[in-house]
Amino acid sequence: MSTATVRIPEEKRDTLKIIASIEKKEIREILSELIDEYIERHRETLELFSRPEWVEIVKKGKKEVTKGVKGKTLNELED
Repeated sequence: MSTATVRIPEEKRDTLKIIASIEKKEIREILSELIDEYIERHRETLELFSRPEWVEIVKKGKKEVTKGVKGKTLNELED
């Protein structure tokens, strides 16, 4: 596995070291867990944007919002 250097502000790094010590983990383990959690939280977004038709729908919607097009109420949306 290749590695990357991550710059962490000193105060956050120090806090992370304390937490790692208490949990008896290495900082890289904690960072790996955090990255996995971040990816999982954004998986649905990644899946949507991997579909070209959804990207076009989002672009169209953004243009409509910019133009001030009135949207639908929740009651007007299809189930």
